[in-house]
Amino acid sequence: MSQLYGVTSGITPIADVAQAGSAGAAGTSGTSGFMDSLKSAIERVNDTQVEAGRAVDALMTGDTQDIHRTMVALQQADVSFQLMMQIRNKLVGAYEEIQRMQV
Repeated sequence: MSQLYGVTSGITPIADVAQAGSAGAAGTSGTSGFMDSLKSAIERVNDTQVEAGRAVDALMTGDTQDIHRTMVALQQADVSFQLMMQIRNKLVGAYEEIQRMQV
């Protein structure tokens, strides 16, 4: 369970991002804070994918015999990627909804 928590522990709650945005001048701080949070989340997903690749390589070359840890690394990478894709889908949906709004 702590492994799964590690996947999402670096995600900034929306309330914190909104609070940072309301404290900034003209909303630019909130936008850059959101972009920084998004960028760091994507980097963490990439790091998880790279670690899973290394674990598979180590298993295939015989450097390790621990298939359990390799499977856990692969599942962590899969879950973090699925989470990232769901967040992307929600962001795209919100953007499309904003585009359909009439002014």
